[in-house]
Amino acid sequence: MKYYQSIIFLLFLWIAAAAGAFAAESSTQEATALEKATFAGGCFWCMEAAFDKIDGVVSTTSGYTGGQKDSPTYQEVSSGETGHSEAVEVAYNPQKVSYEQLLAVFWRNIDPTVKDRQFCDVGNQYRTAIYYHSDEQKRLAERSKQDIEKRLGSVQTEIVPVSAFYTAEEYHQDFYKKNPERYQAYREGCGQDERLKEVWNSDK
Repeated sequence: MKYYQSIIFLLFLWIAAAAGAFAAESSTQEATALEKATFAGGCFWCMEAAFDKIDGVVSTTSGYTGGQKDSPTYQEVSSGETGHSEAVEVAYNPQKVSYEQLLAVFWRNIDPTVKDRQFCDVGNQYRTAIYYHSDEQKRLAERSKQDIEKRLGSVQTEIVPVSAFYTAEEYHQDFYKKNPERYQAYREGCGQDERLKEVWNSDK
């Protein structure tokens, strides 16, 4: 009887230890705080599509930032009168993907040589910008811009502190997934991939 009691007791201890280890691992994972990065690269549909492919990116949200009006609508922003840019807010796990890697994705999916436009979308609301959340993000963004300038010459992309970010209407979220045919037609109609090849001299 005592033998079985000892076995049961040892089994209990093993289960308790395993549960403790699992809890500790879960706590460690939870302690890995997600970080945010915010980019404006013309139409936010295309920015979402680019960043969603990256391992370590947890979510992307289309929205408006950098303007003067609180809670603007798409119609207001697209008029160009609110000062906002179409932007995407990226939540990411810094243990899986670095801010430098996100910057690389951003640059390769825009034409940074033009001002207040991207491809067939024209207006200040389609400007390119990096909205930094910290001094470290600012430093890395400025360094990456200098590298791009060495390669492409004049770069029109702004590097500015992040301001209020307003989530765009639901139908804009994951648009490329919800409406793949319309998204592809828009992308092709704007000649986006062809222009990116010209700018970066490589296949996308």
